[in-house]
Amino acid sequence: MVFLVAVAGTIILLDQLTKLLILYYVPVNTGHVVIPGFFNLIHVRNTGGAFSMLAGADATWRLPFFVAMTLIVVGIIVWAYRKIDRRELWTRTAYALICGGALGNLSDRLRFGEVVDFLEFHIGTYSWPAFNVGDSAISAGAVMLIIALLRGK
Repeated sequence: MVFLVAVAGTIILLDQLTKLLILYYVPVNTGHVVIPGFFNLIHVRNTGGAFSMLAGADATWRLPFFVAMTLIVVGIIVWAYRKIDRRELWTRTAYALICGGALGNLSDRLRFGEVVDFLEFHIGTYSWPAFNVGDSAISAGAVMLIIALLRGK
């Protein structure tokens, strides 16, 4: 469990620190071009889930839904984490990344009722939805879990 707490804690710290910098330096719904035609630092708020799913849903149930889902997922991760062999570093890291990212975003939901997103990549007219460090950790952890499943671990 020490590894899970250390990795997840590091992700939460990085997630919240980067969001703090965005909150301080970049006004909401504005941004800065970092690499023209490719990467911007922006400040947007996401009331929904991944890719703004359920963003338009009624706020009276949306926030409790996302909080409950996060707590359920983190609970399942902790349960599963305790069941895997200590030598399965890849899978343990995947679980820790997902847990850290989910808890970082949960912190935003509890404080603001929405998640702070700030990384925006685009090529030409195509723009990937803005995301944050927590989202990146969740995505990396999910890919790692898929690889582990495909490898039979």
